[in-house]
Amino acid sequence: MSAPPVLRVRGLVKEYGEGDARVRALRGVDLDIERGDYVAIMGASGSGKSTLMNILGCLDVPSSGTYEIDGSDVGRLDERRLAILRNRRVGFVFQSFNLIPRMSALANVELPLVYGGIGQAERRARALAALEQVGLTDRVHHEPNQLSGGQQQRVAVARALVTAPALLLADEPTGNLDTASTEDVLEILDRLSVSGRTIVLITHENDVAARAKRVIRLVDGAVVEDRRQAPVDGPPPRLSGHDRADQDRADQDRADQDRADQDRADQGPAGQEPAEPGPANRDSAEDGAAAR
Repeated sequence: MSAPPVLRVRGLVKEYGEGDARVRALRGVDLDIERGDYVAIMGASGSGKSTLMNILGCLDVPSSGTYEIDGSDVGRLDERRLAILRNRRVGFVFQSFNLIPRMSALANVELPLVYGGIGQAERRARALAALEQVGLTDRVHHEPNQLSGGQQQRVAVARALVTAPALLLADEPTGNLDTASTEDVLEILDRLSVSGRTIVLITHENDVAARAKRVIRLVDGAVVEDRRQAPVDGPPPRLSGHDRADQDRADQDRADQDRADQDRADQGPAGQEPAEPGPANRDSAEDGAAAR
């Protein structure tokens, strides 16, 4: 028997308000997302894409219809089991990063594991591995204000990955980034897709959606287009065929540029390097923050 899709939605409806003020944000959405797919959901403001993302992430509930993650009917879960599902099976990346200011990159990435009751040694090892995936092994002890916008979003991606979720949900993850940082984050998503990660990306930008294997377009809460751009079990369009060699060269160029940009970002307002806490104080502060 074949495995169920990671996501299955049937007849999804979401309404707000009552009587004459009632607004229907989603109108009977049907959707299957297979394991390993990379899906971009597009639409103008008011199209229902953010409402759909909130429901897929178990942050909101539909007015009617059914929603399954890995074969589990979300509508039948109580609050405790729903919280466990969110923590273990869904990773979130938001436009605004949502990092805790006084915690290091490492401590921020560890947080979902703290909530999940994972022991200190294991959560630190997993957080370091997640930061390595996004190319930030040299920034693990830096706080958000010591990181560029692109690096902060990469920390957010690492935090989303640290629980090894079945699904990665990214809501406008490049909306606050410049062109170079946008490319950095999209390349990470490309590589995650190649590794078999299931990704659902909300965007209104055609250039961002072009990186996905499948594009779904919403208008007034209904699916009006569902276009396949690459096979589920193949690489995303950007990494197919001759593009792969170009990507390897671009990765190296971008890594060189990232180092140069970070050197500039590290300079204080008077051109001085900001002080970094010593290793003992760092570990103590992070352990205390994680414990809290």
